Amino acid sequence: MGEKYKTGLLGWIDARFPLSKMWNEHLAEYYAPKNFNFWYYFGSLALLVLVIQILTGIWLTMNYKPDAALAFNSVEYIMRDVNWGWLIRYMHSTGASFFFIVVYLHMFRGLMYGSFKKPRELIWIFGMIIYVCLMAEAFMGYLLPWGQMSYWGAQVIISLFGAIPGIGDALALWIRGDYVISDATLNRFFAFHVIAVPIILLAMVVLHILALHEVGSNNPDGVEIKKNKGADGKPVDGIPFHPYYSVKDIVGVIVFLIFFSIVIFFMPEMGGWFLEKDNFVPADPLKTPEHIVPLWYFTPFYAVLRAVPDKFLGVVAMGGAIVVLFFLPWLDRSPVKSIRYRGMVYKVALGIFVVSFIALGYLGTQPATPVLTNFARLFSLLYFGFFVSLLFMHKFEKTKPVPDRVTSK
Repeated sequence: MGEKYKTGLLGWIDARFPLSKMWNEHLAEYYAPKNFNFWYYFGSLALLVLVIQILTGIWLTMNYKPDAALAFNSVEYIMRDVNWGWLIRYMHSTGASFFFIVVYLHMFRGLMYGSFKKPRELIWIFGMIIYVCLMAEAFMGYLLPWGQMSYWGAQVIISLFGAIPGIGDALALWIRGDYVISDATLNRFFAFHVIAVPIILLAMVVLHILALHEVGSNNPDGVEIKKNKGADGKPVDGIPFHPYYSVKDIVGVIVFLIFFSIVIFFMPEMGGWFLEKDNFVPADPLKTPEHIVPLWYFTPFYAVLRAVPDKFLGVVAMGGAIVVLFFLPWLDRSPVKSIRYRGMVYKVALGIFVVSFIALGYLGTQPATPVLTNFARLFSLLYFGFFVSLLFMHKFEKTKPVPDRVTSK
């Protein structure tokens, strides 16, 4: 950092902790490709939402009561009597949905530009573990308001574990902590939601970033910038992340916060997609809601579950829809990373995959009529078909020549 800091406060800290080294390695001297585009905003936005969720979660726990007799009323107390409590609660509930929005877009960018391919397989694995942690965090947090949909949604999801042969009933009992969803369930879900899962999530985020900075960021061209270095040993197609991309990300943050604020202040329930009307009614074990569905970010996998007639096989299919994503780096055997230089067959397959995922998400919110169930089966086949097709696609795919250096477009 320079001799003038050796005797100052920073020098004193650097002698005992690698502060300047970390700053340089991960920001000031971390070279990122100079052709990042719109799709590269979502990684930093996911980090922003994580911070929002942690801070608002801390404030909510100051007034929330993890007790079956008090939980619902404590949420109402936060909404009505705590200063700015309604804002903190809506920031947290809206943040949960926005978290999945930016994560899904972040994953889609990885699919477009091959960010899961060698040498970034471990980055993808860490990212998928983060995704699973988010699902667990969202599911456990969803029970905490102790509303009708919270209670019955948890009842349905936990009952799925009972379909596992041999150990299913014991496993479901262990998760609930009781024979029914009760105070014991609420307490353990609160502990996992507030302490256990966030610790794992934060650890995975750190590992995800460290792995990324070890091998370098991918780019829209799929060109490895470390292969082209100047006389100074720095990538000729790279620029320091700070200040160039740190400043650029601020623009993305501002735009994101505008949309985030619009939702919070004008439509926090988002027509029932972010907060269902049944969850504003206290949990009643004796009264089942007319239509029990999970929140929108789980519905694609819920639709896969309902598409299979057998309960156990449905659970396997639902789990397989998530697990198969872990194997993506080894399923896609094409030597070309970016969609810019891949053949039309991959572009069509990716488009069908996205359409099938969105369609399954919608079908998961609808009643399981015979017609809609058949559609769910069709789109489930298309979903899994995408991953199967990757095993053979490289044999007949006509790709374009990949440039030696990144392009400016």
